[in-house]
Amino acid sequence: MRTITFLQPTRLVFGQGCLEDCVEYVALQAQRRVRVVSSRSMRRVAEELGSKLTAKGSTVTFDFSIDREPTLAMFAAALAEARAVNANCFVGIGGGSVLDVAKLLAAFAESEQKIEESFGIGLLTGRAAHLVCLPTTAGTGSEVSPNAILLDEAAKLKKGVISPFLVPDATFIDPLLTRTVPAAVTAATGLDTLTHCIEAYTNKFAHPLVDVYALEGVRLCAAYLARAVRDGEDLEAREGMARASLYGGLCLGPVNTAAVHALAYPLGGEFHLAHGVSNAVLLAAVFRFNLEADVERHAAVAAALGVAPKGSATQTALAGGRSSGGVGAGVRDFDESGQLWLVSGCSASFGGQRGYGDAAAAE
Repeated sequence: MRTITFLQPTRLVFGQGCLEDCVEYVALQAQRRVRVVSSRSMRRVAEELGSKLTAKGSTVTFDFSIDREPTLAMFAAALAEARAVNANCFVGIGGGSVLDVAKLLAAFAESEQKIEESFGIGLLTGRAAHLVCLPTTAGTGSEVSPNAILLDEAAKLKKGVISPFLVPDATFIDPLLTRTVPAAVTAATGLDTLTHCIEAYTNKFAHPLVDVYALEGVRLCAAYLARAVRDGEDLEAREGMARASLYGGLCLGPVNTAAVHALAYPLGGEFHLAHGVSNAVLLAAVFRFNLEADVERHAAVAAALGVAPKGSATQTALAGGRSSGGVGAGVRDFDESGQLWLVSGCSASFGGQRGYGDAAAAE
């Protein structure tokens, strides 16, 4: 069995109402020039959090500029503003895009390194600022992962920074914060969660310590994603998906993703598709393509999705491939009619079970 390393927040708090725990936590930190990074849709919640932090003695400023998947230009503008107020504690409250930017701001606020120098694995030189994350979607798992993604508009490509310095100091996962997420966003982000878990379990770098998170995440998505989409006030479903997102995020460091994400990044960069939508378009086709490399593991995923055993493991796995593309079906139609010819060379390095030729993509 190979050696793996888990890098997780020093403090991880999960539960309804734990936003209040975040206030008390930040109040105890030495770094008190707080920059709350959020989106306009979460402005009321972020400002309420800021007011409570101010009452506890912190100096608080806000950044509500992250209203879509972030670009290099958006990050540069956010970094300039954060430096202007001399922030030394960053609190990200939002979806994956917001959290990714908050993580990168914390890393670069007091650094002379350029963002372009950090794209890749292990190239970030450090982080001096304190970092706290509160996810409001379920989700990218960014709240516990060492990853952050920015869109290079000139190259039409999403680029990632992967570093232990991007793992937050503290994460507070309050399912109540996800209640107002629209149905379409709930579906797309939930399918991103499902993809993280499936790819971690079927990855050639899969590991027993990660398998437990990955399979349980698949089970939770199968049980709760469609419910959360149908009724945003279904707190049991929202909590179940928050757990699934957490488990998917915990898979990202030690195992990471595979071919779906390798294809999704250029697809999203070229056509400006939301990341979860890109994954949703590709997931079932990639699952079917890869299953012959490890039929038993793909059959186990199918079982976790709720597929009854068929005549053989292959038949069960094939049924799972259909099911993986249909979790939450009927919520929103995604156009799959275009030929998805974009291919990323990173599929092998990120654990894809089978090789892809120049024209390989979705069926």
